[in-house]
Amino acid sequence: MNEVVINSLKQKPIMIPQVLFKNYKTLNLTEEELIILICLINEGDKVIYNPNFFTEEIGFDKFKAMQILNDLSEKGFINIKVENDDTGKKEEYIYLDLLYNKLFNILLDKAPEPTISSDVFTLFETELGRTISPMEVEIIKEWLHDGISEELIKEALKEAIINNVRNLKYVDRILFTWRGKGFKTKEDVLKDKKNFRKTTKKNRTYL
Repeated sequence: MNEVVINSLKQKPIMIPQVLFKNYKTLNLTEEELIILICLINEGDKVIYNPNFFTEEIGFDKFKAMQILNDLSEKGFINIKVENDDTGKKEEYIYLDLLYNKLFNILLDKAPEPTISSDVFTLFETELGRTISPMEVEIIKEWLHDGISEELIKEALKEAIINNVRNLKYVDRILFTWRGKGFKTKEDVLKDKKNFRKTTKKNRTYL
């Protein structure tokens, strides 16, 4: 008898997506709605509509389960569709695509922001000769958000210093110009400068 009980406890546990468990209140779900969704998730992406299933599995009254499923449908967490089964008989199915889309959007919103190494901030403070402001820190972070590499940011700062202009607005204009030319790396900048020097030298030869 004890062995039977222990073996039953070793059965595959119910799977609960962590993002759902942590954010169900933010999603305006009740505890009962969460339980129903967990049951559906563990049955698969496409589940036959059967309120009696929840009576058997978790002891919910059939009509209570029906009401919760209806509420989840109205809230946009599940789709209930009538389709033909393998025998051609019409059957109601529950789809979880809407739920997974909501969870995916939560993950996107909570994705860690791109980080920029501290040596970039240190370089700016060294070259500008002062501590950069919180607003300037956000500007630098925004460059990174826009897909500009740290290498290119450092090169733009170097260009600004060469031109004896020590402010972020000028660095931003340089980056804007380089981005318009499709530059991604320091090598792109150096190649462009080399081509410019060749063109200038060639034009002087013809004068």
